[in-house]
Amino acid sequence: FALPIIYFIVAHYFIPYIMKLKIKSAYELLETKLDVRSRVVAAIYFLTMRMVWMAVIIYMVSEKVIVPIMGWPEETALLVSIIMGAVTVIYTSYGGLKSVVLSDVVQTFVLLGGSLVAIILIVKDVGGVSKIIPTQWPAHWAEWKLFDTQARLSFLPVVITTVGWYVCTAGSDQMAIQRYLATKDIKAAKRMYLNSILSNAFVTLLLAVLGLALFTYFKVHPDALLSGNSIVDEADTLFPKFIVMGLPAGFSGLVLAGLLAASMSSLSSGINSSAMSIINDFILRFGKRAITTGDQVKMAKYISFGIGFIIVLLSFVVGNIKGNLLEITYKTINSLVAPLFVPFFMAMFVHKAKPTATFIGTLSSGVVAILISFSQEFFGKAISFLWIIPVSFIVGVVISLVLSLWKKSNHKRWT
Repeated sequence: FALPIIYFIVAHYFIPYIMKLKIKSAYELLETKLDVRSRVVAAIYFLTMRMVWMAVIIYMVSEKVIVPIMGWPEETALLVSIIMGAVTVIYTSYGGLKSVVLSDVVQTFVLLGGSLVAIILIVKDVGGVSKIIPTQWPAHWAEWKLFDTQARLSFLPVVITTVGWYVCTAGSDQMAIQRYLATKDIKAAKRMYLNSILSNAFVTLLLAVLGLALFTYFKVHPDALLSGNSIVDEADTLFPKFIVMGLPAGFSGLVLAGLLAASMSSLSSGINSSAMSIINDFILRFGKRAITTGDQVKMAKYISFGIGFIIVLLSFVVGNIKGNLLEITYKTINSLVAPLFVPFFMAMFVHKAKPTATFIGTLSSGVVAILISFSQEFFGKAISFLWIIPVSFIVGVVISLVLSLWKKSNHKRWT
């Protein structure tokens, strides 16, 4: 339901606008249309978001996947995280964007292959495709609701936050904009984006089927769960458990390779775009001397190694956040998606936007996102993670607009 809306907005408004600017960094737009403060705060939001995002990936794969599958002690997660970070940084820093694109393609096929193998084997084990489709609404699933502001999950908030995430990311994220700029023209960029969201839709559907298959498998084999635990209690570890118990020799390695491929693909693109943002938005922008292209390449390699070190350290903090992996993702990575987009929205679509007003609105949006993400800790009452993106975006834009208009009216009054 969300995808047609997403494609219409991004293809008709964002891509043509961005492609005509001939920029290297997404945040050059903010300095041109607003001021350097907006560029700096947006770049900081982006780098924070990407660092935490990569930390979540390392945490998930090392502590939730590799260590349980291999049966290693929990303390070996540190070594696994270091190795993952080091390998990804090495091929990313020496291969640049070309290595990121090539590895993304190869790793995507490995991921899809591993997921398909798992689904096929589960279907065969339980006795057919029809067996993995629930015949009644499972008791642990949230009650179906079209729209409910109090519910943890309901249909329209899911659609709204999905549109919000894709649109905000497409219009402000250096990784997304970097992909547009890597194409030859607007038409190619639109085609690339359409292929991207269709691929995401297919992968999401495939992983949803895999989730249903795993649900069925562990209902049929309850002995595979830890004594006294339910499917809900062990939801985040069901796939690693299946890899160990349900796959024959050889296939376990394939699926594990698929999970590693997905994580390292994301890490490589994140490291590359973060390094480029640091160089373009801080070093080149505020540096007092010219830096040659060759020196920039060397600098990017050193910065990539520094980023790898930081995200490995952050991965051990992520495990302390409450919630399953989906909630952890929204509370950490996605909390700054909308605040990052606020100054871009003002710069692209509000001609009378004032720099100071937008700066305050952007900071306010970030504060609101954090308050919603950790509402349980701050207020003793949890607000659904689905409201982080829409509410923080609305607050940021409204504050930016009101202050812009107020400044304008004050200026007229005094002149």
